[in-house]
Amino acid sequence: MPGGYLTALPVNGMQDLTNSFLLIYAGLFPIINPIGNTPIFLEMTQFCTPGQRNDLARRVAFNSLALLLGSLFIGSHVLGFFGLSLPVVRIGGGIVVTALGWKLLNSEHTADRDQAAQAAASTIPDAFYPLTMPLTVGPGSMSVAVALGTERPRATGLGELFVLGGAAAGLLALAATIYLAYRFAQGFTSMLGRAGANVLLRLSAFILLCIGIQVIWDGWRQLSVP
Repeated sequence: MPGGYLTALPVNGMQDLTNSFLLIYAGLFPIINPIGNTPIFLEMTQFCTPGQRNDLARRVAFNSLALLLGSLFIGSHVLGFFGLSLPVVRIGGGIVVTALGWKLLNSEHTADRDQAAQAAASTIPDAFYPLTMPLTVGPGSMSVAVALGTERPRATGLGELFVLGGAAAGLLALAATIYLAYRFAQGFTSMLGRAGANVLLRLSAFILLCIGIQVIWDGWRQLSVP
């Protein structure tokens, strides 16, 4: 019997690791949607050199990983310390996402604007705001990460290490996906052409606007429940 237990332990541990990995990656990927964010990222870095854009992609991926790690493992404790609830965080963050989506949706692209922007493009967009937050890791993904952190599978002893390792591996895979999507954003949009990229940008901005409104609505609905 002891030998059988030792034989089954790695199998159970690998199952815990796989389940935790899939829970984190599959739960957060549709919300973060790095593929859909590529045209917006490219729009906000359109006057950067390829080297600067690649550096921003790397920094955004790192910042996203740090935010998600914090939200997953200590997010609920931080909210409790400040007396905040997830619905309130959803509403506040949803307003920020909605404002960003509205701004991008109504941006104009004229020759005069492009020339003026190129002349003033000596500053590189900040990698944290708004490229990391709220564009990449917004209130929706952070609140989901906090919820997943409180609901992730529990284990004891060595099993807990497998669970935590799977969660960390899922976040690392998400960060790698974000980096690759932003790193090759130029090549992806160049295949669409200028008109196609503009259509995709408007569509992505509209989706971002709708996501912001949905996040606000979800938060308000949770607050309204007695």
